[in-house]
Amino acid sequence: MKTAKAFYFLFLFVVLTGEDFALPRFAVRMNAQCSECHVNPTGGNMRNRGGWSFGRNLLPMASPRDYKMSNMIGENISFGLDFRTQYLYSEQRKKTDFQQMTGSIYLNADVSEEINIFARYDFIQQIWEGYGVARVLANNSYIKAGSFSPNFGIRIDDHTAYTRGGDFGLLFSQGASQGLIYYPTYTEIGVEAGLYLSDFALVTVSAGKPNSDPRNPSYPFSRNPSDPSYTANLQLTPQIGEDMGLMLGGSFTNFKNIFGNNFNNVNVFGGYAGFGVGGFSILAEYDVAKDYILTDSTSTVIMIEGAYQIIKGLEAVVRYDRFDPFSDLENDAVSRVIFGFEIFPYSFIELRPQFRLQMEDPTVDNNSFVLQFHFWY
Repeated sequence: MKTAKAFYFLFLFVVLTGEDFALPRFAVRMNAQCSECHVNPTGGNMRNRGGWSFGRNLLPMASPRDYKMSNMIGENISFGLDFRTQYLYSEQRKKTDFQQMTGSIYLNADVSEEINIFARYDFIQQIWEGYGVARVLANNSYIKAGSFSPNFGIRIDDHTAYTRGGDFGLLFSQGASQGLIYYPTYTEIGVEAGLYLSDFALVTVSAGKPNSDPRNPSYPFSRNPSDPSYTANLQLTPQIGEDMGLMLGGSFTNFKNIFGNNFNNVNVFGGYAGFGVGGFSILAEYDVAKDYILTDSTSTVIMIEGAYQIIKGLEAVVRYDRFDPFSDLENDAVSRVIFGFEIFPYSFIELRPQFRLQMEDPTVDNNSFVLQFHFWY
């Protein structure tokens, strides 16, 4: 009943305020692919020249148009950075705090028109990514090899979404398992192939060894990494109009989850879809995980997020998250509605205030407020 009420409340909020559900919202609105703005063909992390210019000139309220700047070192080498920190208030814990989230430095070298080499180091989380991309297959398809995050579902930049990693007990105490495995620290060492079946259809398949879990050492043939993880994703972005964008997709992953000295063979199936027009867009994801928490258990995850561009550099955002660790049990799911804004006052600066309303038990004071600061280049 509470879940139905949450969806009804969310529907009214969308209808009455004109919100959209979107992520990655810019790609959906402009009917573009993530690779048009990012070095990584599947999106995220460092921006390429087009994405850097978009963040400098078109995204913020104001930009230094007369001030010469560039993220290029010579003609073929570019650099970048992302730094996120946030202020937190938890009703349940009755306290405030500050958290450093990520501090990443990027470097990309275009070895040729078909090959580039990318490196990322996060000096706060102390993790790294590094891979080469060779667009040597038909229709600009590619092979990627190195350390990277696998391409599963919607790669939302807020890792607290339950489809990514969840709160992990940061803002309220309801156990550690509040989402999937895709925390900012989760990467795999392996190979990914991206096949463009047409101008609007991309299939990615990858196999890799998780290297961000301290129980998974980097040396070969250790117990858990001897069985690699496998991930596949199909994304369709057909053209339906000059000012409209549509995205449909499905994902699958298989990996081993650790419980003491035992490993569960986990299968996760996911689907997502989105629509965008002008400053409005809608996008959602639903995942089903088999044997994720315990053997013979089924977990489900829902994420719906929206944003409506009020004016240039100011977007209203709402998101609904739900994680049910055991679908055959009642009253064990966690869910919430997040209301907030994303403010881009100047080039490469973002402020993200959010109020997070937990839906499980209205008598429990477990809501929270987050104010995130994001600087990038």
